[in-house]
Amino acid sequence: MATDYQAAEAELSTLRDFLRWTTSRFEEARLFFGHGNNDAFNEATQLILHSLKLPVTELPEIFLDARLCSAEKHALLQLVKRRIEQRVPVPYLTHEAWFAGLPFYVDERVLIPRSPFAELIDSQFAPWLQNADSVERILDMCTGSACIAIALAMTFEHAEVDAVDISEEALKVAQINKNKHLLGDELKLIKSDLWTELNSSRQYDLIISNPPYVGDLEMASLPAEYHHEPVHALQADDNGLALVEQIIIGAAQFLTPQGLLFVEVGNSDLAVDERWPETHFLWLDMEQGGHGIFMLTQPQCAEFANNYS
Repeated sequence: MATDYQAAEAELSTLRDFLRWTTSRFEEARLFFGHGNNDAFNEATQLILHSLKLPVTELPEIFLDARLCSAEKHALLQLVKRRIEQRVPVPYLTHEAWFAGLPFYVDERVLIPRSPFAELIDSQFAPWLQNADSVERILDMCTGSACIAIALAMTFEHAEVDAVDISEEALKVAQINKNKHLLGDELKLIKSDLWTELNSSRQYDLIISNPPYVGDLEMASLPAEYHHEPVHALQADDNGLALVEQIIIGAAQFLTPQGLLFVEVGNSDLAVDERWPETHFLWLDMEQGGHGIFMLTQPQCAEFANNYS
């Protein structure tokens, strides 16, 4: 394989050459594409454009036949090599991921943004949230890189957003992104084990959470790319449901009377319904893909807390 990279460095010349070659190598290696791109071509495009410090939002045709210098070739091929041989997801190689149309810094301390919550934020949670202007306080539980919290802060411009995570390292990444998007007091980062460090008298109109929800069996079956992400941000005890239960119970206290809770549980959606059959979870249909997000009202959370706490 080393010979292949050496030959590519010697024989390939233009951006077009490297785009074709990298796409072919990614297909040949049968990589998993689930961290921001859908196929080998888009994966190769993002990696190459970022490596060359070109805009990653579109492929600039004017540069397709531009030749790469030796240093650019070498640096790019090192990234391609890590992507193929170590199965490192592209956002960890470029330290950039996109969510809700916004760029975010990411590294191995946080999950790579890929939540279908972007669609809900863009629509301001319509039709379930009938008056977006009435939202004063929002909580993002298990914030990680703070991509959801920042998108919420920029969409609900008059709301205060609290972003909570148990990981101090994740909150350092969140702070980088808060600074990147020039947010101030409207976004507060809080280190807390779920509800433990929150002000018990503070209530929220919206609580959003994308917590760890992967069970042991699913974790063992995930492609190699996922194993570069922090395990504690993916996997949860009790078949992935341990934190989900605590989040619903806590939301009963921290939601306003008209408040709404939205939680992403991905492939654990069936397990949620099986565990708590008496709770009428509203499962949301996503037009842009993705699944496993439910909604509960404050009275539903209170009823859940009475039944299971």
